[in-house]
Amino acid sequence: MRQSKPRDPGSSARTEEAAVSVDRALRELRRMGTARNRHGMARYGLVARKVFGVSVAEIRRLAARLGRDHTLALALWETGWYEARLLAAFVDEPARVTASQMDRWSRDFENWGDCDTAVMHLFDRTPHAWGKVGIWCGRKREFVKRAGFALIASLALHDRTAPDSRFEAALALVEREACDERNFVKKAVNWALRSVGCRNGALHARAVAVATRLAAAPEATPRWIGKDALRQLATPATHRRLARAAARADRSRRKDRSSRADRS
Repeated sequence: MRQSKPRDPGSSARTEEAAVSVDRALRELRRMGTARNRHGMARYGLVARKVFGVSVAEIRRLAARLGRDHTLALALWETGWYEARLLAAFVDEPARVTASQMDRWSRDFENWGDCDTAVMHLFDRTPHAWGKVGIWCGRKREFVKRAGFALIASLALHDRTAPDSRFEAALALVEREACDERNFVKKAVNWALRSVGCRNGALHARAVAVATRLAAAPEATPRWIGKDALRQLATPATHRRLARAAARADRSRRKDRSSRADRS
């Protein structure tokens, strides 16, 4: 006879506590929401089925008061409210996020706001981030595909330890998918290309090469992606960023050499 697993006595308590916290959070979000914010969001393409009209700054302040809580994040997401889902991304615990959770949430994305917030403030910090890049970049759903390229852009900014080879593979995805004409996809492809090109000098050269090929494409979408990326990758701000990256890398190399010398 198959034995059932013993129940975690704290599980139901945590679930009940999360339900209470969700109710409080929704009341707070409803109180902060305004018609003016809702109209402003719609003008920027932030359209959702359930929306209060709360600014991201206010949501972040609420998240800071609530603190990190994985169970609460899951419950907030399930409410379906746009602001509750942003709040969920800010309060979730990256180490406890599962690959299946990332897939579920990505299928729920309604606009670029919930997509980019989940990616930039949660998904890129999970151990599953790189595994999702290649999968999501090939998906048909608009905001799942956007999430794949937003992950590339965010990892280029936040993942200090990833080798260049991972970003070189990401540039191949950029070039492969650059013909997708959907607005929120093509902008994310462009974002990924520019972000990889700002990571270091070697990747800058590779990104410029990709952008140059795209800029010469006969189709309008890859041509726009390439030309816009070339403009951004040539700005003084980009070169200052590359100089800072080179200085950090040089300091790291000198520190490693010093450490090895001390051990010898």
